[in-house]
Formats: sequence, structure tokens, C-alpha cells
Amino acid sequence: MQTVYIVEDDLNIQEIEMYALRTGGFEARGFGEAESFYEAVREKKPDLVLLDIMLPDEDGYSVLNKIRMSPLTRDLPVIMVTAKASEIETVKGLDAGADDYIAKPFGIMELISRVRALLRRAGKDPVREQLILDGLVLDPGKRMCYAGDRQIDLTYKEYELLYCLMRNAGMVMKRDVLMEKIWGIDYEGGSRTLDAHIKSLRKKLGEEGSHIRTVRNVGYLAR
Repeated sequence: MQTVYIVEDDLNIQEIEMYALRTGGFEARGFGEAESFYEAVREKKPDLVLLDIMLPDEDGYSVLNKIRMSPLTRDLPVIMVTAKASEIETVKGLDAGADDYIAKPFGIMELISRVRALLRRAGKDPVREQLILDGLVLDPGKRMCYAGDRQIDLTYKEYELLYCLMRNAGMVMKRDVLMEKIWGIDYEGGSRTLDAHIKSLRKKLGEEGSHIRTVRNVGYLAR
């Protein structure tokens, strides 16, 4: 699972970003100031950083400069996230070495899309990594599913649903989150559609279908 570090002193925004990223299949860690972020990077280098400009101990431009000056992190993908949305601020951030720039307020889906797009450009595309749960395997690069030694034919929605569950293996995915991610926020078919697809998936996967667990009154998880 790819890791994103969030450097943001507004705890409400930090929590929203962390929830969005974890729902999108990423590991996310939040930091309210630059110093704790530096310490974490020395312990483990993330795959991408979401960096706010206005921090209590050091401004984001200074943090970005240190990231680019260090041999350890000079190639680290960085998205600047700030309320300063003027063209001058955008240019300043990009000139300082930011790879992308997103202004507050922003939509959750936009944020996830920007993160994934930057990781693809950086050659760290999570979409092509095989997902494995014992004998259950998804190969996103070829868009194929295997259960044991069998190749399983899935419909488009079945595949997207299984992919979402396996990308978030061990995490309970709420019913409304799954409905929004797979069918869209405006879908009017109701959650029975989700239940029907889960039932179909389990049947097609045979014994490996036991990896899809029901969490009563909450949703589903893959484990």
C-alpha cells in the first residue's frame, strides 16, 4: 500500500484528507508541523506528500526547499495544498519545486484524482500492482481475476467492487462509500444492488469468496 504524508496544521482539513486517502486505498499519516514531518521522513520515506503553505513552525515553501535539497527526498512527489489560490502563489509553489497545486476548498474525488495522476507521472502507478489475498488475485494491469488456479470472468461493476475491497483489505468499507465509488453519488438503484453484486462475487469466486466479509449494519471488507 502506498503512503502519503499530510503536512497540515488545520486538524479538520487533515482528517478529511486522511479519510479520503484511506478510502482511496492509501496509507495516510498527518503532521501538524514541519518538525514531526521531518522526523517521520527519516524513519520512512513516503510515496507522496500533501503540503500546506501556512504552518506554525515553518512555511511550506521552506519545507519544499528542504525536500528538494536532500538526496533522500529530492525526487519525492509533492502537491501543495493551500487557501492561497492566486496565480502568483501557484507559480511560486511550482517554481519552488512542487509537482502540483490544489486550492482549498477542494473536492475529495479531485484530491484522490490528483494524487493518483501524480503517482502515475512519477512512475509509481498503484493501479498496476497485483492485489493478493491468499488464493485470490487481481491483476489490474491486465484487468484479470484469479481464484486459485481459475481465471474468473467478472462484469465491470463486479471487478470494480472487488478491486475497491481488495485495495482496502482489512478496512471496513461502508455501504454508502461503496455505492458512491462504484455506482456514483446520483445512482438511484439502492443498496440492494450492492448486496446482489456481493452475492454474485462470492458465488463466482467459490472458496475464495470467503475473503469478502459482511460487517452487519456497516458494510463489507476483504480479509
